Amino acid sequence: MQQSKPPFRIFIAIAVGIVALGYGIHTYKDVAKKNQEIEETNHLIDEFNECQDAADWKCAERALRALLEKTPDNQNLQLHLAGTLYEQERYEDCIAYIATLNYRNEDLEFLEKKSRSLLKEMEELGIARSMHFRVEFEGAPSRNDVLEALSVLEVAYDSLCHLFDFHPENKMHVVLYQSASYQGIGPRPEWVGAIFDGKLRIPVGLMQNREIYRPVLFHELTHAFIRAMTRVRVPLWLNEGVAQLVDGSRVDKERPYGPAPSLEALVTPFVGESRTDEAVKLYWYSLEMVKIMFRTEGNQTPKEQFLKFKDCIQDFRNKGVDESLREHYGVSSWKLWKQVAR
Repeated sequence: MQQSKPPFRIFIAIAVGIVALGYGIHTYKDVAKKNQEIEETNHLIDEFNECQDAADWKCAERALRALLEKTPDNQNLQLHLAGTLYEQERYEDCIAYIATLNYRNEDLEFLEKKSRSLLKEMEELGIARSMHFRVEFEGAPSRNDVLEALSVLEVAYDSLCHLFDFHPENKMHVVLYQSASYQGIGPRPEWVGAIFDGKLRIPVGLMQNREIYRPVLFHELTHAFIRAMTRVRVPLWLNEGVAQLVDGSRVDKERPYGPAPSLEALVTPFVGESRTDEAVKLYWYSLEMVKIMFRTEGNQTPKEQFLKFKDCIQDFRNKGVDESLREHYGVSSWKLWKQVAR
């Protein structure tokens, strides 16, 4: 039997269906592409924020340059890029980049002025740029004090690179200061000398006593290395305990008198403690908790123990603090505290 031809309206329906399907596929591809672009942009923004919080300026620069490829006229991104160049001690690059921008504001003016000022200070002091440190001065430190600080810091840097088998990608930022206004954000109790708050802040007067400043610089630089090795916040007791283990200045101190500080106090910034005797407790208990951790593998060499510590803190990002401690050392923060506090 001969088949009858389908009605014309069926052909129209098929044609409309094909067109609709093609439009739907095209629209889907457009939406999917836009969603992918949005996802990539959000990922780069998150990466930049994370790198900036960790003072990983090279990482931050890479994220910013990728974002600027998408939106080259974004003034907020341009300002941040100028800032990352400044933070890397690339003062000439910072000044040159600002000169290419077609706008000016107070923040850009500050970065340009500060870059020129630091270049002038280094020239006047006759100090070549340090290989691993970016130095900022407040007041009029002597050339000898600056060179001595950099010399000790470079020795400490090499020692910590060997100890942790880790080489930071970014330069460390050092502030040699004379007035309290350069101690950083927030009030500092009297017992605080040098401090690390993203920058190594060192009072120039400290450089007059070698027996004091050498362990202090090793201590604060250890904090800088810990920050460089992981972008995750490391509990204060662990951070301070390892720094004391490295500087070696308190390893033989006797147990301080009085009740043990709570575990909560040991994860709260120590600079918030105004009483010197209570601060001594916080440091002593932190060191003892870390010493117990390192004793769990008594047959390991010091180098192996510090490598294990590095692996542990780098796992904080994906596993959390206590899960990583249990995996690497078989203990939790609370169990360590109980062993020391009893």
